Amino acid sequence: MRIPALVIAGAALALGLTACDSSGQPASNGSAATPAPANIKIGMSVSTLNNPFFVQLRDGAQAEAQKLGATLTVTDAQNDASQQVNQVQNFASQAMKAIILNPVDSDAAAPAVKAAQRSNIPVIAADRGVNGAEVTETVASDNVTGGKLGAEELARQLGEKGQVVVLQGVAGTSAARDRGQGFTAGIKAFPNIQVVAQQPAEFDRTKGLDVMTNLLQSHPGITGVFAQNDEMALGAIKALGAKAGKEVKIVGFDGTPDGLKAVQAGTLNATVAQQPAMIGQQAVAAAVKAARGEEIDKTVAVPVKVATKENVEDFTTS
Repeated sequence: MRIPALVIAGAALALGLTACDSSGQPASNGSAATPAPANIKIGMSVSTLNNPFFVQLRDGAQAEAQKLGATLTVTDAQNDASQQVNQVQNFASQAMKAIILNPVDSDAAAPAVKAAQRSNIPVIAADRGVNGAEVTETVASDNVTGGKLGAEELARQLGEKGQVVVLQGVAGTSAARDRGQGFTAGIKAFPNIQVVAQQPAEFDRTKGLDVMTNLLQSHPGITGVFAQNDEMALGAIKALGAKAGKEVKIVGFDGTPDGLKAVQAGTLNATVAQQPAMIGQQAVAAAVKAARGEEIDKTVAVPVKVATKENVEDFTTS
């Protein structure tokens, strides 16, 4: 049987359209889109979500993950260091491409970081550093500088004289250590200010209330308070009642929405404002880069600034 020439020509054309390249794969016509990179899975363990600061940090991280097309799984360690170690180990077993760690305890976090490293998973520390293990990057505020700024502002509010107490954060965290170090260095410049007591209240509002109530009984002449975060400062305000912001000057740390409202109300004289959402964003951006094998900086310092009644609108409208 004769095959019409038109059919033969059509078959030849079809073969030409499906010709293979030199590798043996179908040749591209040059119009196909480059495949999108595989979805990057990131695990994030937050010390506690019972604190507005860390809620903002988480929200910033989630927004950045969505922007970059990464999948972010967030867990709440509930201020339990052993629970956090388990969470990080679970992330490693789930083949996460990177892990973001906001340590409950900077010392206790080391085994979790080492476990991730054994699985070749980069770890980004957020807001707090890790002691005893090397992370890929640490994204945090300059807490030492912030503590010094807090000391200087409290001295200004007090007219450079008086008796002050310090409400400390969670023992073992780099944030508590660095803020305390900065405050101690800063307050030394004011010899007429005496630090009469320093006591932990674990970054918690209720504990801040309890500790401040006890300190008022043992040191009734207090004229100033430096709280290492806004939650403890707000607890101190409640303990001080009508004295807060007037007879007793109070400086906090974080710049949380409730803290800024207290500054506006005049019960909190100032707060060293951080940018928690930016810390979360930077941590996710670093995690994505590290997961892709890109080089990143060992440390990223997010700026802090003192918010007072005179400039608080700059923080609440930003």
